[in-house]
Amino acid sequence: MQSSAAFASWISAMPKAELHVHLDGTLRPSRLLDRAAKHGFDIPYRSVEDVTDAYAFENLQSFLDLYYMGTSVIRDEEDFYLLMLDYLSACRDQHITHTEIMIEPQSYLPSGVSLATMMSGFKQAMAEAQAGWGQSVLLILSLLRHLPERDGLEVLEQAHRACPDGFVAIGLASSELGHPPADFTELYARARSLGYRATAHAGEEGPAGFVADSLDLLGVERIDHGVRSAEDPALLARLSREGIPLTVCPLSNVKLKVFDSMANHNLLQLLAAGVRVTVNSDDPTYFGGFLNENFIALHEHLRLTAEQAARINRHAFEASFLPAPARAEKLAELDRYLLAHARP
Repeated sequence: MQSSAAFASWISAMPKAELHVHLDGTLRPSRLLDRAAKHGFDIPYRSVEDVTDAYAFENLQSFLDLYYMGTSVIRDEEDFYLLMLDYLSACRDQHITHTEIMIEPQSYLPSGVSLATMMSGFKQAMAEAQAGWGQSVLLILSLLRHLPERDGLEVLEQAHRACPDGFVAIGLASSELGHPPADFTELYARARSLGYRATAHAGEEGPAGFVADSLDLLGVERIDHGVRSAEDPALLARLSREGIPLTVCPLSNVKLKVFDSMANHNLLQLLAAGVRVTVNSDDPTYFGGFLNENFIALHEHLRLTAEQAARINRHAFEASFLPAPARAEKLAELDRYLLAHARP
């Protein structure tokens, strides 16, 4: 196997796409603390070390509890600008040339934060990143499945009226258990009628059946997570046959106990079955690493090869919601890199 240092250098410099990242999950501990201080919020953490010590999650819900505390300190346009700019700066440093970011207004609207405030901050940061280093960004309107479908429909309509060109797709996040895809058929039908692309979390803590239902009942084009698809051979064959992408998040899966260790992750099993696997960071500041760190962990613990990493990254660009010309341009950029840089 090639050395970890050589692989890390090669994958870090490669132009990459990320399709599964929650903007709220990129909140830096230092930013959490300074925003809480700015707004006078009393949170149970006094230092960066206090925050990082809280990242020992037992399950998805224990993570969500801290996650929503983080969203509680983001309140005004400057906060949203800095939140977006921090992540896009990480994209620059990690050579993530295209990213599709999940935005979750339902975490903020109940506290009186308007969608206009959020989007104003986001757009300023996105414009700076595009002008500064050519950053490519698309936004996904990610709705929360632990809330009623009616609430999601209201947010969809509000977002479509307020910023019809702001979001390229609809997504479905938060806890799967007790909230099956069948509960959101009207929401997805309405989103498709408005022209949005579609993705949804499924097969992380929920069963493989949630993956099939997301495809059949919601009409999604790609599945976020989807690792439990391996429990159903027929589903696995279908994913391969139909070319359905999975946006897998390895460090997240280990941190939230979907797998007890990276060495037991099934990403290579999915890849070997012909599934269009992609690698993503999910909530990187909470789960121990951004996109490069996920690739490096797979290399170190599963012996992911450079050939496999290149194929996975190609899947990501191909599965993006970019228009065809922009997608072709990104793939050509990847090809140029692969031709110019020998695989370690």
